[in-house]
Amino acid sequence: MGEGIGAFMPFILMFVVVYFFMIAPQMKKAKKEKKFAAELKKGDRVITKSGLHGKILELNDKDSTCVIETLSGKLKFERSAISMEMSTKLNAPAK
Repeated sequence: MGEGIGAFMPFILMFVVVYFFMIAPQMKKAKKEKKFAAELKKGDRVITKSGLHGKILELNDKDSTCVIETLSGKLKFERSAISMEMSTKLNAPAK
């Protein structure tokens, strides 16, 4: 009986290591990005994941989109297309 559990111990240990080093941090990051997208408001300066800089003009909760004003005009984007890391760096106070 004890021999059977001992044979599966390396697999169980591998799963625990993979969970704590890969799955848990990814879930934490996804939760943080979802919170960031939900807290966006009009007037925020943002950068999209494709590198477009702009300011939020409108937020639509129905289809989770936003209208961003850029130098070339107004563009409609999904909230998930806004880069959390770049936008927080952009809005951080200067040192």
